[in-house]
Amino acid sequence: MQYPSVWLNNTSLGETIACELRLRIINGTIKTGEVISENWVASEFGTSRSPVREALKTLSNEGLIRLERMGAVVIGLDIADVEELYDVRFLIESFVQQRLAQTDVTELLGSLQRIVDKMELAMKHNDAVEFSYQDLSFHETIITAAEHNRILHLWKSIRPIVMTVMLITTDEIFSKGEQKLHAVIEKHYRIMKGLESQDKKVVEQVVREYFADSRKTLHTSIPGH
Repeated sequence: MQYPSVWLNNTSLGETIACELRLRIINGTIKTGEVISENWVASEFGTSRSPVREALKTLSNEGLIRLERMGAVVIGLDIADVEELYDVRFLIESFVQQRLAQTDVTELLGSLQRIVDKMELAMKHNDAVEFSYQDLSFHETIITAAEHNRILHLWKSIRPIVMTVMLITTDEIFSKGEQKLHAVIEKHYRIMKGLESQDKKVVEQVVREYFADSRKTLHTSIPGH
């Protein structure tokens, strides 16, 4: 499993290293309690220590590692952390979708349909990485359309971990076969229908059901749970 190259466009070397380390920490390749040294990371990625420091600082700010003299101690991400992440996602999406219910969403629905079409294509090609990228794009398109700067700032602060967890959970969904993937796509169509209704109560119920279902996948996807 690796990050889609499109996710790494226009990122610095430090950010690229942070993405790879983040994925290894969350999927359990790098274990909680392990110590990561700057020298090891520099050797692993064939780079100087400057971008390594940038990467480790990013991961420290996200709470995935703790910087100490001997190196970075891995804290990791347990199921409680991920559930809290989904709480924040629910609050963001519930707010923005109800905000959008008061507007003309015709153009937005067109954009979302094109993204779902790409998800269906990725499903046919058994491409879990592309599927997860389009899934993230679907939600990000909705959040961006709400035109709320503070909410967008909050979203961007959790986006790196969200997209990493999404990669891992999507891989798990693909392992369960096409029926499960069709169910995921149908959930996205329900979000679109909720937005189209322009009814705040309908939107809120759809978002609540979406995240209630998504949480079920977490316990089988996050290592150790």
